[in-house]
Amino acid sequence: MAFSEYASYDGLGLAELVKKGEVSSSELAEEAISRIEKHNPTINAVILKLYDLGREMAKAPADGPFKGVPFLLKDAFGDIAGYPTRLGSRFKSDAPVKEDSSLAKRFRASGLAFLGKTNVPEFTLLPTTESALYGPARNPWNVEHSTGGSSGGAGAAVAAGIVPLAHANDSGGSIRIPASSCGLVGLKPTRGRSPFGPHYGDVLSGLCHEHVVTRTVRDSAAMLDCIHGNEPGDPYVAPPVERPFLEETKQKPGKLRVAFSRTNPAGAALHPDCVKGVEEVAKCLADLGHDVSEAMPPLKADEPGNIFLPMWGAWLASEIEGEAARIGRGPQQGDLEPLTMGLYEVGKQVSSAQYLMLVKEMHGLARRVAGFMQDYDVWLTPTLALPPIPLGLISINEPDPIAAFAPAVDYVPFTPIQNLTGQPALSLPLSMSAEGLPIGMMFSARYGDEATLFRLAAQLEEAMPWKDRHPAVWN
Repeated sequence: MAFSEYASYDGLGLAELVKKGEVSSSELAEEAISRIEKHNPTINAVILKLYDLGREMAKAPADGPFKGVPFLLKDAFGDIAGYPTRLGSRFKSDAPVKEDSSLAKRFRASGLAFLGKTNVPEFTLLPTTESALYGPARNPWNVEHSTGGSSGGAGAAVAAGIVPLAHANDSGGSIRIPASSCGLVGLKPTRGRSPFGPHYGDVLSGLCHEHVVTRTVRDSAAMLDCIHGNEPGDPYVAPPVERPFLEETKQKPGKLRVAFSRTNPAGAALHPDCVKGVEEVAKCLADLGHDVSEAMPPLKADEPGNIFLPMWGAWLASEIEGEAARIGRGPQQGDLEPLTMGLYEVGKQVSSAQYLMLVKEMHGLARRVAGFMQDYDVWLTPTLALPPIPLGLISINEPDPIAAFAPAVDYVPFTPIQNLTGQPALSLPLSMSAEGLPIGMMFSARYGDEATLFRLAAQLEEAMPWKDRHPAVWN
C-alpha cells in the first residue's frame, strides 16, 4: 500500500510510526525503493542498489532511535561486508570488502536499513559530484546544476525525498557543500567525534569527518548521538558532551556573540544572492536577541588553499599507491580521470618533510582561528560563495589541477577552514537564489561545541522554516 505521506516525515518521525505499529519497517523500505526507481534515472544519486540487504535489515531492524528507517551509504568510507567501496574510481577494485566499518556498525545499531550506496566524484576530490565511472549526480532543484560534492549523491537522494537522511563525510566541505546545494542540514562534527575504524585512525591528518545529511535539525542531532564516541587506539578524542545532542535542540541558545562575514578571507566579493542571504540571517539573529557584528578570522588570503591542496595531493598519492599494492599494478591509461592523474603527480612530489610542514602550518592556522573564536560563540558565512554551479564547470578531463580547481577556489572559500581547524560547522538551508536554487548558511563554533550549533539551529529552524520548501524532483 502506498504511503503517500512518507517524505513528509523525517527519520525520527518514520521511526516513531514503526514503533507505534502504524507502518512496518518493511513497508518503509519498499517506499524508499519505489522512490529510487522513480527518481534515480533523473538525478543519478544511487550507484549501487542493495535492495535485498535492505529488505533483510528491515525485517529485523535494531531497536535504536532510527528503527526501520531507510538509509543510503556513501561510496566512500561506507564499508559494509560483502559489497565494494570504489570511491567513484575505475582504478579501485570492485571486490567486496571483508567487514563493516565502525561507522557502519553504529549505523546498523541505530536501526537503519541500508538500501544502496550513493554517487561520489573520483576519490571524493571535487566540490561537485561528477565522475567518469558513475556520471554526474543531478540537483533535484535544477538537474542542470551540481549537487555539490563529494557527498552529492547523498544530498540529491535526501533532497528528492528518497530517504530522510544519508551517510556523508567531509574533508573540505563534502557534507556542507551538498547540504547547501540541495537545501539540507549538514553538520561537519568536531575532529575525533566520529570513528574511522577499523582500517583508518584518521584520514588526511584529521581533515576528514563522518556524519549525515538530513532535512531536519533533530535528525542530525539524533544521528550524532548514535555514532559519536572514540574507540581504543583512535588518534584524537573529541571533548566530552554534557548531554545528548538531541536534547540540545530543545534548549534555548541564550544570547550568543555572532560574527558574520560577507566577503571571502581574501576580501573578495561573494555572489549578491549569498551576500543578501547572510545579511538576512544576521538581521534575524539580531532580532532574536543575539549580539551580531561583522568580523573575519585572521587568515592570509590564499592560506587555506595553499595548505589544503598539497595535503590532498599527498593523501591521494597514498591511496592510489596503496590500491596499486593491493591489486599488483599501478594505474594505466584510462584508470584515472585526467584531473585525478594530475593531482596524483602533484602528490607524489610532496616530500615527507614538506607534508609535516603543512601539518604544522595547519595547526598554526587552527590556533589563530581558535583565538578569534574566544571573542565569538559562532561565526556565520554563506556555506558557498555562489549558488549551485552548473554541471561541467569543473572539468574532470583537465590534467592541470591548478587550472581544474580554479573555479572551485572562488566557489568554496570557507568550508576547508573548519577541516583544517577541526572545529564543528553546520550548513542550514536558510536562503534561496533569485533563480530558485538553495543557498546554505554556515555556522562554525568552538572546537567541541556542537551543542551551541544545535541549539542555534533549532531556533533558526523555527524562525526561518524550510520544511515546506521542496525541489522540482520530490517524493
